[in-house]
Amino acid sequence: MLHEIIIAGFGGQGVLSMGQLIAYSGMLEDKQVSWMPSYGPEQRGGTANVSVIVSDEPVGSPVIAHPTVAIVLNKPSFDIFEPMVAPGGVLIVNSSLISDKSKRDDITVVEVAATELAAEMGELKIANSVILGAFLELTKVVSPESVIESLKKVLPEKRHNLIPVNKAALEKGAELVKI
Repeated sequence: MLHEIIIAGFGGQGVLSMGQLIAYSGMLEDKQVSWMPSYGPEQRGGTANVSVIVSDEPVGSPVIAHPTVAIVLNKPSFDIFEPMVAPGGVLIVNSSLISDKSKRDDITVVEVAATELAAEMGELKIANSVILGAFLELTKVVSPESVIESLKKVLPEKRHNLIPVNKAALEKGAELVKI
């Protein structure tokens, strides 16, 4: 099993946190992981992306040229990473913020209205957890239980009160893509 994942969007959308959650969850499940963030000097509003590799075998390099999965949360990220997804891969799009449609027929495209759903749930900051829930259901790369446990490491202790709403968001995202 090898998953090469790129998550991209604006700073403040939880891009790096999503990558950390996947990486920590992989470690909890005794998988080999790599986590490599990339962001501009701006903390909020600038572009950010993170490369995460989860594998049963040792990871040789954290660099990903053609991700098996790309999760894009804004239009600039869609424009950059949609062409890079490996044939047979998955592109997960926050359709609340991206109206463009992929023209590729060699990948699976999944649209999740993550921002709208998070607003309906009363907390815009959980849009990343909605889309993460869809990703987990589609790929089974790590378990939702490991992600919930990893939230305790990724979220500062003063934000642990958000764990239940993040869990609900993960479940909502998973429901959207269940077959």
